[in-house]
Amino acid sequence: MSFAEFERSVAGEPAPPAALPGPVRALWLDARGEWAAAHTVVQEDASRDAAWVHAYLHRKEGDEGNAGYWYARAGRPPSRDPLGVEWARIARTLLE
Repeated sequence: MSFAEFERSVAGEPAPPAALPGPVRALWLDARGEWAAAHTVVQEDASRDAAWVHAYLHRKEGDEGNAGYWYARAGRPPSRDPLGVEWARIARTLLE
């Protein structure tokens, strides 16, 4: 799935596409305002990709300390970009 297709699904589909990997599904849910559901998805996934999304979610929540822990688990530096920019960067990277 391309990033453009992913964005269209967020805007127009009632549920995330079934084939999305967990971290990307979490980003889809977050974009739809379902932070808790997104958090549950990444909390149940031990991958580095899930840790990166987990970090983003805690940063969005305002919990910088917890976000820092998850960025470290993901092997990524903490982001200081606007949340929307970070969301798009993570989605594009994970969809490649």
